[in-house]
Amino acid sequence: MFHMPDYYHNISMRLSEVLDDIGVNENIVIKRRRTTLLTETMVTINFRANGKQCNLYYLGSQSEGTTTLGLQSDSDILYCIDGGIVIQDWSEWTPGKLNLLMIQNEITPPGYCLLQVLRPDTPLPATVELANIAVNDTHGRILFKNTITDAAYILQGRQRQGPSTTLAAEPGFVAQDLVLALPCISCPQSLRAWLHQQETNTWPTAEMKRFAKSTRCFVVGVGSRASENAAFEWRLSTSLAERCLMFNLNITQIKCYILMKMILKTYIKVENLDNESYISSFMCKTVLFLCIASKPSSVWKECNILNCLNYCLFTLNSCILNEHCPHFIVHENNLMAGKFSAEVKQKLLERMSTLIPYDGISLFGIQIDNLGKRLQIKLNMINELHYVLPQPDEQTISITGVLLVIIAQEVSEVVEIGAGSLEILLQKMIQLKRYYRAGDMLEKTACRLLIPLLCTSIGSLIASQNIQINNTVSPQALTWIEAGLDSDVASSRLKLASIMYCVGNAETAASILSHIEERYKTEVTEPLCHCYNFCKSYFKTGFGRLSSQYGVEALKYIVAFCVKFFTWEINCVPHELQYEMFRSTQEDLQHRGMFDDWMDCAVVDSLPYLYFLQYKTYSFLQRPEEQQQALNKLGWVIRTEHNLGHRETALNLLGQCMELENRPADALQCYMLSLRLRERNNAARFHICRCLANTIS
Repeated sequence: MFHMPDYYHNISMRLSEVLDDIGVNENIVIKRRRTTLLTETMVTINFRANGKQCNLYYLGSQSEGTTTLGLQSDSDILYCIDGGIVIQDWSEWTPGKLNLLMIQNEITPPGYCLLQVLRPDTPLPATVELANIAVNDTHGRILFKNTITDAAYILQGRQRQGPSTTLAAEPGFVAQDLVLALPCISCPQSLRAWLHQQETNTWPTAEMKRFAKSTRCFVVGVGSRASENAAFEWRLSTSLAERCLMFNLNITQIKCYILMKMILKTYIKVENLDNESYISSFMCKTVLFLCIASKPSSVWKECNILNCLNYCLFTLNSCILNEHCPHFIVHENNLMAGKFSAEVKQKLLERMSTLIPYDGISLFGIQIDNLGKRLQIKLNMINELHYVLPQPDEQTISITGVLLVIIAQEVSEVVEIGAGSLEILLQKMIQLKRYYRAGDMLEKTACRLLIPLLCTSIGSLIASQNIQINNTVSPQALTWIEAGLDSDVASSRLKLASIMYCVGNAETAASILSHIEERYKTEVTEPLCHCYNFCKSYFKTGFGRLSSQYGVEALKYIVAFCVKFFTWEINCVPHELQYEMFRSTQEDLQHRGMFDDWMDCAVVDSLPYLYFLQYKTYSFLQRPEEQQQALNKLGWVIRTEHNLGHRETALNLLGQCMELENRPADALQCYMLSLRLRERNNAARFHICRCLANTIS
């Protein structure tokens, strides 16, 4: 390691404090990881309960806890399809599966393989060429093409980039990289070689290697840049083994990696024509692994962070100079092979030369998370009073608030649009209960969060059938609904109130609504809509504070899902809201995206629906004073709540209330405001026509 000047110690300690302040500390790193693993578990359980044989893995910086709010790291998702399997030996052949035999020879680049298609009925090579997805090679083998992934997951708004498709970032949402993968039945030879090699250093430990050995390996659909057979090559992915290594880094190593990414973004980043960086964060991670493996663990401490960073940058510079960055696990795989031209290499080296030897001065120029300014304030170089920067507790509140929303979004998707059969919903409930009984702590937590909303949907479906037959609600329906009341602050209880109103039990409805209003603390409760990419303007401070304090358990106290009625629940919906199920004309349908199935439902934010139902219920009970209070509150929440995902629907409900109040001009104004928010697929068009017709007549 380099000689450490005296001032390195002071800068290192202050730098470590700055990183603590912006959320790079053990507490937040653990919270990020737990959130990712829980989300990953919920998605996989949900898929499997719906009969889909696949697993989702959330990888990269978001899952590792190696990011900050300012870095805006991508969300990397690996989508593993279990219908196809990659085998390395004929003894692994499995009937009824798409069996693909891994081929690695002298012509396949290190870290890559070819996949030979085998017959599904007997362990023999396939002989019939599959149109567009496989082709005969010169040896007569049917090889699986990696371009199959194009048809499988190039979705609307996504662009192909290497093995993944990318969904660009939008305001309030990070970019997503989705990678389609096939699982390997056994550990590939390259990983086995890494597991068994003798290291002079103590990292990775034998325990870490044992854990890595137990994780799954995959192949992903991308060929080597330098290969002539790129369309038939598949890259080996040891992502889960790499995640194991990342989970075993200490906080100084994590901070060092984050600083490398900040420096990369600020000073080194050079992009190609496809806006892909020549030096990726994965290369920085690999360099970090190489440095950790080559230096004693005693080096990696916070008072030495600047020296550690210097060594990492020096190693990265050597990799660029030699155009050689060996994959940490598959050493023969050079991550920089064919990656950049001599001209680009020269540019990269010129930029690196300004950083090596690294004295820490360039840190002052990093604007990400205001790191440079924060460091100068810590070193008493500038006056803190001249700058308004988020305080550490504000950073923590923001991060934990976002993490709770991520979990809540997955919970809200437990019931699918097409699950309109009671048999389907009950079967899903059986599957979730099975996971809960036999699962580990993560699976139990996931099921505990998912089951309540499913209970509510089952009860509501039964209630809708009851109302259609005899305008009553059976004890069976009520039992299911009551089991789901604590899904969140309001949405399930609002469904119960809505059902009571629809069967004419207004007194009970009014009592339920009053209880919901008491539970709904507007200063801390966040409305949550995941029907579409709704951009939240900000999170309430109280919401972030409680999410930080109570974790996932806070979901049922400070999150209010939007209330979603599917078409099979139509008899539980007041007629004013039923219009939303028929919002689209034939022309409107042409303007829908592939994720717009929610538009066939009646969906409304919880708080506006609460006040709308109060207005209708108090009208039924002939309590005009309370009815007017509810109407005023409905108008108030539409004006003041920033994070309403379905403001246009709330305006449509308010407009219909105005019509009942014999205020057609105000009603029309509500409908016009609604149309400004959503020009297409909006029931406001029907309301305008009706309102005008009634006014004229």
